[in-house]
Amino acid sequence: MHILVSNDDGYTAPGLEALVQALHGLGEMTIVAPETNCSGASNSLTLNRPMSVRKANNGFYYVNGTPSDCVHIALTGLLDFRPDLVVSGINNGANMGEDTLYSGTVAAATEGYLFGIPAIAFSLTEKGWEHLDGAARIARRIVEQHKQNPLSGSTLLNVNIPSVPYEAIQEIRVTRLGKRHPSEPVVKSSTPYGEPVYWIGPVGSVSDSAQDTDFGAIGQNAVSVTPLRFDLTHYEQLDQVRNWAGPLCVSP
Repeated sequence: MHILVSNDDGYTAPGLEALVQALHGLGEMTIVAPETNCSGASNSLTLNRPMSVRKANNGFYYVNGTPSDCVHIALTGLLDFRPDLVVSGINNGANMGEDTLYSGTVAAATEGYLFGIPAIAFSLTEKGWEHLDGAARIARRIVEQHKQNPLSGSTLLNVNIPSVPYEAIQEIRVTRLGKRHPSEPVVKSSTPYGEPVYWIGPVGSVSDSAQDTDFGAIGQNAVSVTPLRFDLTHYEQLDQVRNWAGPLCVSP
């Protein structure tokens, strides 16, 4: 098995190093990660400039672009083979509920998924890397499970791991995405020249943390594994919107 590894915290992030070490022996690995922290980059691709790919002393490739750029470049030109699995992380902080839409960690995995390659995103729920060793053990266990019993069809898994000692983790639980309230207001400040600037405000409080959600699992010290898909069609509204449709009346 050949594994393509990426992240959104950058190629020097402790979470990336821990993930690579944890997966040692499960297959050949190629690491292609952003040059700098790209948290919140979502699925953006860099289209307004060329990008460079360099190789660090530890063998990791790094790209001056987004997480999606890294995986896209790897799959469409950098590598001369097709990986069997794309993994992303371990992220410095949770990616649950609607936050998955903004996550660069999930986006790197999604890029592999869009190319038809099984993909898994890993996140440690609290920032600061505490208990990263336990998260790495969980990541290895899940990749081993995929290797031994691969899921049928397209695979994109979003895995969140509680920031507690490994011995305190209760179970691995399959979940759905929970929900948050809207984010808090922006934080307004000003430059030394008196110009207004704005910081995106803190995330909102959790509004759906039922036991079957990612928030619910993490709240009970369980690992959350959420299968994702990216068909954004709102099927229930198709018939309603068809009422708007019809031939155009073109004046002669």
